[in-house]
Amino acid sequence: MMEPATEARNAISFGPFSLFATERLLEKGGEPIPLGGRALDILIALAERAGEVVTHKELISTVWPDVTVEGANLRFQMAALRKALSDGRDGARYISSIAGRGYCFVAPVTRSTAARTVPVNGIATTERVQKLPPRLARMVGRDDTVRALADQLQMRRFVSIVGPGGVGKTTVAISVAHALIDGFQDAAFFIDLAALTDAMLVPTAVASALGLIVQTQDPIVGLLAFIGDRKILLVLDSCEHVIGVAAALAERVVSEAPQAHILATSREALRVEGEHVHLLHSLDCPPEDAGLTAIEALRYPAAQLFMERAAASGYDAELSDTDAPIAARICRRLDGIALAIELAASRVGSLAIRGTAELLDNRFSLLWHGRRTALPRHETLNAMLDWSYSLLSEREKVVLCGLSVFVGNFTLQAAGSVAAETETNEAEIIDAVASLVAKSLISTTVINGSAYYRLLDATRAYAIAKLAERGEADRIARRHAIYYSKFLEHDETIQSLFGEHGLSGYAPHIGNVRAALGWALSERGEPPTGIELATWAAPLFFGLSLFEECRGWCERALAALDDASRGTRQEMILQEALALSSMLTRGHTDQVRVAIGRGLALAEVCQDRVRQLRLLFGLSIFFTRLGDIRSALAVAEQGGVIAQTAKYPAGAVWAECWVGNARHFLGHQAAAQLHCERGLALAVELGTFNFFGFDQRIRALVVLCRILWLRGFSDQALRIAQKIIDEAASRDHPVLICTTLFYASKLLLWTGDLLRAGDLIEQLIAYAGRYSLAPYRALGISLKGELAIARDEPEAGLDLLRSALETLHAQQYNLLIPGFIGASAEGLRKTGRFEEALFTINRAIARATNSGVELDLSELLRIKSQILAARHDRESALNCLTEALTVARAQSALAWELRSAMALARLLAEDGQREQARDALALVYDSFTEGFETADLKLARALLEDLR
Repeated sequence: MMEPATEARNAISFGPFSLFATERLLEKGGEPIPLGGRALDILIALAERAGEVVTHKELISTVWPDVTVEGANLRFQMAALRKALSDGRDGARYISSIAGRGYCFVAPVTRSTAARTVPVNGIATTERVQKLPPRLARMVGRDDTVRALADQLQMRRFVSIVGPGGVGKTTVAISVAHALIDGFQDAAFFIDLAALTDAMLVPTAVASALGLIVQTQDPIVGLLAFIGDRKILLVLDSCEHVIGVAAALAERVVSEAPQAHILATSREALRVEGEHVHLLHSLDCPPEDAGLTAIEALRYPAAQLFMERAAASGYDAELSDTDAPIAARICRRLDGIALAIELAASRVGSLAIRGTAELLDNRFSLLWHGRRTALPRHETLNAMLDWSYSLLSEREKVVLCGLSVFVGNFTLQAAGSVAAETETNEAEIIDAVASLVAKSLISTTVINGSAYYRLLDATRAYAIAKLAERGEADRIARRHAIYYSKFLEHDETIQSLFGEHGLSGYAPHIGNVRAALGWALSERGEPPTGIELATWAAPLFFGLSLFEECRGWCERALAALDDASRGTRQEMILQEALALSSMLTRGHTDQVRVAIGRGLALAEVCQDRVRQLRLLFGLSIFFTRLGDIRSALAVAEQGGVIAQTAKYPAGAVWAECWVGNARHFLGHQAAAQLHCERGLALAVELGTFNFFGFDQRIRALVVLCRILWLRGFSDQALRIAQKIIDEAASRDHPVLICTTLFYASKLLLWTGDLLRAGDLIEQLIAYAGRYSLAPYRALGISLKGELAIARDEPEAGLDLLRSALETLHAQQYNLLIPGFIGASAEGLRKTGRFEEALFTINRAIARATNSGVELDLSELLRIKSQILAARHDRESALNCLTEALTVARAQSALAWELRSAMALARLLAEDGQREQARDALALVYDSFTEGFETADLKLARALLEDLR
């Protein structure tokens, strides 16, 4: 028997740690500590110069000798090193940061030489170490995984790393083996099963790796006898294509060799006694965020890997803030799969980041080549997927290709319906899906408590090509479209009423609905199926606030109608959806009016009173925003009669609230308050607030808080405004939020709280832009212009108002235009352009009186008086103020009356009539019972004091 040999080991010891630089090994208490290659390089560089300051530049040049990196990379690796050392915990301190210079290893170190026993049992140490492939010098994002697997393997003895192809299973397994090799006294062996074409050769391959010459018919018997009680680690790589034999061998080795440990990698679990499965997930990717910075992106391992491989391909620039969102999108597009990211990054040297992204978007490159040293099955994504595809049964191949029609997430029911030919066949499909999940070709996730399935993008691109080769693409696409049409049609929540239920739980289906519509309404598609699908999908798009998409699909479906399809219930639903979605995104066009009219005619034919009420509601919104407030009032009153006849309480709530809204804009504030309060009371009594996608309670409160301010109850108005802002935010409904933000901002401008008004206005502009709600964005910009004028920045305010008014005119959002024109006149007065200001205010007054929208008429007359006074036409100014006061009193608008009274008092005081001025103002001021800290009342109080 040969005697064990020994070899010298140079160690640097500190605390409980020993660092063996030549072996690139860190131990704690004799046990190896898994540490990434870059972090280990940093530790060696610092420990060998303990007590000295090692500059940032020196560390970077040592650790990244041939790569240009930024300081963030060094900081990231330093954080990983400190975490591994528990630096800073329980009083331990090893590495100190020297501000502006670098780092210093501050712990006491001792240097020693120790002997290591090298066992001799038939295979030389050098031979055995060579049986482990070298680990990557740098492994991204897997250090914690390697540590966890090392602990798990020592405890459980048999662990399988399971995950999709290219995710990094082999790389992780090799790193784990290297981390544990000393604990196994170098008896760690890597067996690449991918090279085997005959599963029966698995035991022979394992025996050969151990240096065992098999001389029996059953090689497993000889293998087990050879292993005996030895502590040994077998890494069985790529078990999926020989899984039956590999699983049986692993099970016997673990049960009959008490010191044997097995680490397997496979695209599916071995499913035998003693196995513990570790699912290896994709690398974490940066989130979708247009404002993502380079530093934020590089916190994610997928982005780190991408940039490191990009640098290796010859890309010598650092990641910029401009390119960070693009790089993040590439990583997400590739699902965080390490191999896919490496292959894409290999193109960055020649195409740059943006060019690589564009190429990926145009054609998913399954044939891009990676490193020349890669395993053959990893040279391209296509090769990787060919490997997996070849291992499938014919049924699994058919199902995988059929499932490629799904975009993103899909349910098991959807998979069975689309890929199956018969009900019996559907059960087989479900079994095949389960098998594909086990083989890591389909991933699973839980959304809102339900299980969803998904093909990774690379797998889907491969399967789509295979489906086309089979000539089945259109047949499967048709089944896909029919399934989603039936699914949506028979879902009562979606089809109940537009917007009356939250539909966020249905968001996982939207990608497939889009894809199905795109095929069905294309030249290759089937228009009748597309029309059906668009009909039932319209409430889903609307409920998810995808208004522009809703409008687009409805337009395409209506254009595809033939004579047999016109005049049907489907057309009625499509016209209704087109009307409201167009009104929200494109303004108040003739197309909207025609769509509502056509829908009402069809509702009458179908005797669908509920649909008729909803279309009347849409028509009342149309007339209101168009500025035809009298017609809006007539429609709301008509709706109230129909709701009462049809015994539809939600319609009655809407009618009361919108009669109140119309009265408010007509200037009948007392009557408006009565109707709003009546509608609110009815809504509370019935528990019904939502109608046609609008929360009538919040809408009524929006109007009510404006009425209360106008009538002199500003404290109550502000309390209600804050309440509806909070409530609207909790509903996550873009139109409701924009409506609330607009009217709350306007109220705050009225009260003089310019700071809070500014915050809400910016929120409104951003939110409306995010959801393509062009009219609301224009309203926000108009308010921003008003705010600038109120802050004595008239030129900026006039520019903003001019731009916004162009949009509002183009979209015929006329309701609020008189008030904004009045604000422009005020801005012109402040710049000294009195003639232009007078022309502008006269235009605003004419629009208000002609349309009946007289809510702002008193205020417009007051602004005109200010312009006239500036032109030294005091008599006309006084006449204007007298008229303004008369209008305000007739409207019960105490707030407007106060503003006009203050203007009148100033004019009278300038003419020497101070007592008369004081009496006129005091009469109005004394009518207030609250709101004394608002801007107007504070100004009035100061003026009264001045007039004493």
